[in-house]
Amino acid sequence: MKIILLREKGSSRALRVSRQTVFVAAMAIVVGIFISGTWLVSQFSDTVVENGTVSEWQERLRQQQLEVDRMKAETEAQSQAVGRQLAQMQARLLRMEALGARVTEMADLDQGEFSFADPAPQGGPLVERQDALAWPDLQASLDELAAGLKARESELEILESMLRDQDYRKAQQVSGRPVTWGWMSSSFGKRVDPFSGKMAWHAGVDFAGKKDSEVVSVASGVVTHAGKRSGYGQMVEINHGGGYVTRYGHHASLLVKVGDIVKKGQPIGTMGSSGRSTGPHVHFEVLKDGQQVDPARYVARRR
Repeated sequence: MKIILLREKGSSRALRVSRQTVFVAAMAIVVGIFISGTWLVSQFSDTVVENGTVSEWQERLRQQQLEVDRMKAETEAQSQAVGRQLAQMQARLLRMEALGARVTEMADLDQGEFSFADPAPQGGPLVERQDALAWPDLQASLDELAAGLKARESELEILESMLRDQDYRKAQQVSGRPVTWGWMSSSFGKRVDPFSGKMAWHAGVDFAGKKDSEVVSVASGVVTHAGKRSGYGQMVEINHGGGYVTRYGHHASLLVKVGDIVKKGQPIGTMGSSGRSTGPHVHFEVLKDGQQVDPARYVARRR
């Protein structure tokens, strides 16, 4: 093969190249093209692999984010549940403190011995190893504490009810004197009538005292009569339940009316001399199941 080379000055030069040289050059070009193509294919494949890896990692990150969000939501739900439980326990604790203080007062206990307003004293030597409570253990402890608080609250309510009933029965019990100041001037039973001078039956006891001093109920009950009654003057009658009725006569003025609920020791009138009376005093009667009984035994009872 002859190759002509042209120079700038117009001259030329002829080169002769053998077929073998041309063949070798062509093969070299082909090999170069093959190598270049292989490299390009390799680069393209690597790019595809890298893109697949990125997509895989992106999917993993998305799944992990979903798991984190789920755990966060679960933790928030558990925290809210514990918060609600603690709020209920705090409310029960406050109620227990109020009930405890009430029971202490009703049972007449020493307030210094049972103080529900202060935390219970605790203590002990320091232990070197102290482990934090695991969440399941904490939840179990809270559930156990809530159940214990509910049980103690119920027990205190029952105890308060029993003490209240006891106080109610005690308040209903007929006992004590119907006056705040005075002395017994006439007893129950047969006596000489101060007006006729003859022996007569006296259905109650008389307490003499200062005019307009207070006359009080000897037990809690309901006023069934408040006004004038023959022989009694201004009289108050109180039904205490359990078959007991008390009567208070000769008032100067009345402080209650029919239907009023009175408490033990409550003033119901002022001492006077209305009705069949020789001077300021209160005529006091006790009836049990409709029968008049000696009031002295009830007057002598401890309040």
